[in-house]
Amino acid sequence: MESASDNESRDTEGETPGRVIALLAPIPPAMIALALLYHLPDISAGRELSFGCSWVPQLGVSLRFYIDGLSFLFALLISGIGFFITIYAAEYLRGNPLLRRFFFYLYLFMIGMLGLVLASDLITLFVFWEITTLASYLLIGFNHTSAVARRSALQALLVTALGGLCLLTAFLLLGQVVGSYDLEVLLSKAQQVKSSSLYLPILLLVLVGAFSKSAQLPFHFWLPNAMAAPTPVSAYLHSATMVKAGIYLLARLHPVLAHTDYWEWILTCTGIATAAVAAVAALRQTDLKLALAYTTVIALGTITMFLGSDASAAVAAAITFLLVHSFYKAALFMVVGIIDRQTGSRDLTQLRGLAKLLPLTFVAALASALSMAGFPPFLGFIGKELKYEGALAVASEPALVGTAAIFANAVTVTVAGMVAIKPFFGPAPGDTSRIQRAPPGLWISPLVLSAFGLTFGLAPDLLGGGLVEPALTAILGLPETIDLKLWHGINIPLLMSILTFVLGVIMYLNLKRIRTWLDWDFSYAPTSADLLWDKSLALLKSFAALQTRLLQHGIMRRYLSVIFITLSLALIYAFIHTKHFSLELTQPNLNLKEWAAILLTIGGTFAAGIARRPLTAICALGALGVGIALIYLFFGAPDVAITQILVETLYLVLIAAILPRLPVFSPDKKVGFRPRDALLGSAVGILFTLSILVVLQTPFESPVSEYYKAAAVPEAHGRNIVNVILVDFRALDTFGEIIVVFTAAIAAVILLGHHLKRGKQ
Repeated sequence: MESASDNESRDTEGETPGRVIALLAPIPPAMIALALLYHLPDISAGRELSFGCSWVPQLGVSLRFYIDGLSFLFALLISGIGFFITIYAAEYLRGNPLLRRFFFYLYLFMIGMLGLVLASDLITLFVFWEITTLASYLLIGFNHTSAVARRSALQALLVTALGGLCLLTAFLLLGQVVGSYDLEVLLSKAQQVKSSSLYLPILLLVLVGAFSKSAQLPFHFWLPNAMAAPTPVSAYLHSATMVKAGIYLLARLHPVLAHTDYWEWILTCTGIATAAVAAVAALRQTDLKLALAYTTVIALGTITMFLGSDASAAVAAAITFLLVHSFYKAALFMVVGIIDRQTGSRDLTQLRGLAKLLPLTFVAALASALSMAGFPPFLGFIGKELKYEGALAVASEPALVGTAAIFANAVTVTVAGMVAIKPFFGPAPGDTSRIQRAPPGLWISPLVLSAFGLTFGLAPDLLGGGLVEPALTAILGLPETIDLKLWHGINIPLLMSILTFVLGVIMYLNLKRIRTWLDWDFSYAPTSADLLWDKSLALLKSFAALQTRLLQHGIMRRYLSVIFITLSLALIYAFIHTKHFSLELTQPNLNLKEWAAILLTIGGTFAAGIARRPLTAICALGALGVGIALIYLFFGAPDVAITQILVETLYLVLIAAILPRLPVFSPDKKVGFRPRDALLGSAVGILFTLSILVVLQTPFESPVSEYYKAAAVPEAHGRNIVNVILVDFRALDTFGEIIVVFTAAIAAVILLGHHLKRGKQ
């Protein structure tokens, strides 16, 4: 009988990998953050760092990385917040059998984001962009047994991958316009891009890529659904990574694409619309995690709105709020994860009185929520004041931008109350004895991040000169200074802040009434983008099914007919539209054996066409193959002739062994002459013959062929050029073809074996 000590020993052994991971997981992001902080004095002084190597020199692509104020800020956020996320995740997922896999995905995500923001080459940036897409798919769908997680992961993958394709097209066009994929070259030729006729297509493609990644309208729906991921993923994704990739792209290309009406109006209107739609959706939520997800969409819309402006105050507001949002959003998501883990619920209607049960979690929640709401002396207050200064600095529509900012911030105040007040105050519903205090591994990260909000609020100069100013200089291209401080006196932004608090408190106190009204209103307005997404996928699947029925019908004769008709039309089109070609036919000087081989080939062709029995037609095809092999042999290609003979022999043996076993090819089976097939085959043959004759009579320079001739003996030590090409110069191609053939053969054997087993049963 097993003793209690044995069970405890087994539990200890099971927890050992988790403890090791908890100790080791935070080391990589911590080392990256420390390495970046080592260069903080250089970045603050306006210096830039660059390192890397050539990658694909023939295409002008390099694996180079570039650190300026903007990339430094993002890289520090990614690694710094990643450090706290790894501490939290190790405890949150303790005991999960897939913990190692989770951290592999998380590190892949982190590497992708770091490479994205540090890349000095557009193509390299795109590669890391797609790495983040793949890693986010794996992280969102980490709980692969959940249908909701799988659907959300696929949705995020498809939406962001679509944007990625548009972004790749934009990068290729940018490379064509400026003649380089290097970001430093691109930034120096901004005016050349704006004066190009390709500017508008480039801008639209870049914006589709950025908007899909940063959940801007109409791509906003995937981000709230991504909450199906484990809470550590949500905290990281919403605060410092995935959704900030699009923001980074807009900021990085701001010097190249901004300062036009197209840029200003598209970004401003999209940001306002996204923030407004997300704000209304956030008020309807009772799931704490989902409400926070919609506030992320609000924040992203607000940042996008400010990046649409040329005013330095607006851009400074975007960068400062980016920092503010990263601190409080990561902390609040981790707080919600603690509540969910310790109570088993995120439903706002079921949570009360947790302040005494989870005191440190409450402190972290309260401090982060106050920063989120923009209360002094937290960093969020400074960020909110800067947003209002930036709104008033927008030259086109300051009233519209200011109104949108007030509404978005007021809703943020309401959601902050939902997260920090409702779950922690009031009488606790039901039995609370099962609720235990969270272990330090859970509350330490949100507590420290919320403390950052207070520390930097009291000492904003720690951020202003070292992080915000260099980033602002990198975006605007000119040295900029910013004065971050708590008190700017009594001014219009302060009055706007007071109005924001009043509206937020009013909405918080009337939250049930607002939610009831919104639920009633939305029930009659089926405008859910998520619903439209499902309908679009269903329509796509229906179209695919229809296309499959029409094109993939399984009838080989139709497949060949479509191929031959397409080839014939293509060749006819080429002959009609080719202005300069000539065809001179001369009488061939052939001996008897060569004429015999040609007659055998022609005879085999006609015999195969008029044969009424399948086996007779196959034998005729064998004669045709032998005739072709003889032509190869007589005209100086013995190795090709041998290959042809071997193939024809093997083909006849296999066909002779298989056909008698198939009822459709029984000895009594006959088929009639098919003139349409004969006509189509003859047309293709004649057209191909004419095209080959034209090509052979056209002057053609082939430096590659000359190189093979010259290098065959000294470099490959072979006189048979064909063999040398196959096994030396193009050895990898040949190896790949061999792998394909073997793979197909193995698959065929497996399928035939499965079929034979079913036949015996």
